[in-house]
Amino acid sequence: MQIHNYEKMWLVAALVLIVAIIATITYGTVGLGIAMVDDTEDTVDPGALEEEDGFDDPGVTQVGENEYDVHVIAYQFGYDPGDEVNGEIQIPEDSEVNFYVTSRDVIHSFSLVGTNVNTMVVPGEVAAITAEFDEPERYGIICNEYCGPQHHDMEGIVAVVPEEDFHLFTLEDVEAPDEVELGDDATFDVTVSSDHYDERTTTATFEAENETTGEEVEVEEELTFDGHDTAETTFTVDTDDFGTGDFDWTVTVEDEIESGSVAVLEELEEDE
Repeated sequence: MQIHNYEKMWLVAALVLIVAIIATITYGTVGLGIAMVDDTEDTVDPGALEEEDGFDDPGVTQVGENEYDVHVIAYQFGYDPGDEVNGEIQIPEDSEVNFYVTSRDVIHSFSLVGTNVNTMVVPGEVAAITAEFDEPERYGIICNEYCGPQHHDMEGIVAVVPEEDFHLFTLEDVEAPDEVELGDDATFDVTVSSDHYDERTTTATFEAENETTGEEVEVEEELTFDGHDTAETTFTVDTDDFGTGDFDWTVTVEDEIESGSVAVLEELEEDE
């Protein structure tokens, strides 16, 4: 049987198209480093997420070399973290990321524009999906499930940043006095946490300036963390060096800053 040249051309074109479709599907499911949604995760209480591991402090945690867990809570109408109020989700380049997402109210979705990360988010259940991110880029988070009148405003950001710009140190707390008597030390107790899985070091910087005299002080303290850990340090200011009046202070750890003001008085009023 003789096959016409046109038939040969169409046959070859059809075979090429079939191969292209298979290659596209394979790349979309495997090549991008996407793992399908896992249905083996434990259920959670949507009304008590603050008591659930991971969701009690949603965000990024390093769990291995270049591997990170990200816990996200969807709600009407945003993501925690990931939205403008709670801050974008930052992860480093060349990393594997396990997203764990749940909802505290109604059904939502967690979809990263331009990727295969797209899962329904159901209250009481945890959607788990894994993706690999190779290069710095910003991805929008959108909700594809209608969840209420402000559904169209529900969005967030996942930012893949260069390794040198990424850290998992958090300035948890600074305990500082509002007033102190001249001659007494003003102490500032600083608590910093690390969500890195291995030993890391960072620097806490304390700065203070008297608004009246212009007297300044700057002190740096190196903090070392053994994996997931918390470190504390105390900065001390001799008020005799500053004199009376208000002085402003700031504590900086990486890109996190906390600030305030302390009044140095000749004598503190006694409590009745």
